[in-house]
Amino acid sequence: MTLEKGRHLNATHERKAMLTAGLVLGLLCAGNSAAGVLSETDFKQAESLKPLFANLMTDLVETAKRSDVPSGDAGCINSTIRELLQISDELTSYEYLITMQKDLTEVGDDNATRSVVKFAVDKTSSILSNERKRLVALSEQCAKYPVGLGKAQEALKAIDATTGILNSIRERL
Repeated sequence: MTLEKGRHLNATHERKAMLTAGLVLGLLCAGNSAAGVLSETDFKQAESLKPLFANLMTDLVETAKRSDVPSGDAGCINSTIRELLQISDELTSYEYLITMQKDLTEVGDDNATRSVVKFAVDKTSSILSNERKRLVALSEQCAKYPVGLGKAQEALKAIDATTGILNSIRERL
């Protein structure tokens, strides 16, 4: 791979990482303006996910680019990036809920708004659960590569933090 092609690929990964964080945040925060649907605490918890995912993806991409990282570790890190990008691709299909929810909020129907937010939370949780299984399998495959294993485990922590916030929100919907 040429240096220029590698830079383009890393820039693409970084853009998709930001999209992932934005989509998760958007799905969680879409109902914030509807009284009683999401609390201020829910919104703040969801807000904390954006820097978590952005920092994680930036760290993964930068670590994978380092020349001192062994190829086995770099392979595991790139696989972790691909798994997180898979999450982004799957969450993209729920992006329409953000605008749909906004329209429902303007109508003032809290029950409809609550249903849309609950659906988004449930679907996002399902995607994260499936992707978590894939990341656990990846962690096991990367067990002999300490740097790659550590980065896969960081991704698992981010997924677990997101799932915890979703579960907290779901309990109140």
